[in-house]
Amino acid sequence: MDSRVKTRVAREFAKAFAGSLSASMALATGESWPLEVLKGSDLPASKGAPIHYRLKVDGTLTGECFVEFFEPQVTALLAKMPKSEVAGPDQQGEVFTKILASAMSDLGESLCSSHGELTVKVDRVAGLAFGGMFVVALSAIDDPTGMPILLYFGVQLLDALSAAAQVAGGDEQDEPQIYPYNLKLVMDVELNVSVLFGQRQLPLRDVLALSSGSVVELDRMVDEPVELLLDGKLIARGEAVIVDGNYGLRITEIPQPVVSHFLN
Repeated sequence: MDSRVKTRVAREFAKAFAGSLSASMALATGESWPLEVLKGSDLPASKGAPIHYRLKVDGTLTGECFVEFFEPQVTALLAKMPKSEVAGPDQQGEVFTKILASAMSDLGESLCSSHGELTVKVDRVAGLAFGGMFVVALSAIDDPTGMPILLYFGVQLLDALSAAAQVAGGDEQDEPQIYPYNLKLVMDVELNVSVLFGQRQLPLRDVLALSSGSVVELDRMVDEPVELLLDGKLIARGEAVIVDGNYGLRITEIPQPVVSHFLN
């Protein structure tokens, strides 16, 4: 099976997992807890004893994956909950398991639209070794511990997800993504854009013959829209206007989302 397909379907599953877990944690704590799927193979450093859960998928897809949390991470999350719901350390594991089970119930429902009827069951496990398994890391945007959440995919589930993607035509080349949280970091960066009214190729003899008063005919008709370029790439078309004595451009067409130009 194509490794690119496996990478894509694993990340898609992880993204759905992140959304369901974020929603369940927000419901339990009353605070937003956004998660993002990390890119690349360099995993964040983890500290503390690991806590493992098995996610067993049944239905149109079968297989299992394992999720790895860390004790300081879970303690910090449960500290956000009302004390009446987490009376003591002995209850932490039970309460967190219930939150995760609720999230996986939502995950099963969210995957039904793309994979058909299935369920995701949760149970806590211990003494596991994950050597050689495919792993995807997630990170909480505002987690003060900075620890990752790791998803380890079993071969059966990964093959089932890959096969389903290929049947649905999902073996196309992966498209890179821009995460909104990362894009915010560069929102204040200034970029140079230019307006292109037209262009013309001239022989050297004609260029040398140019003088004051010469007229160069462009390849664009008067009623054709002018182009707005970002680093030489077309991002919009429009019509020239005058704004407070300066030239301006009224946008009439955007061929494709501007954000897509940052992917190339």
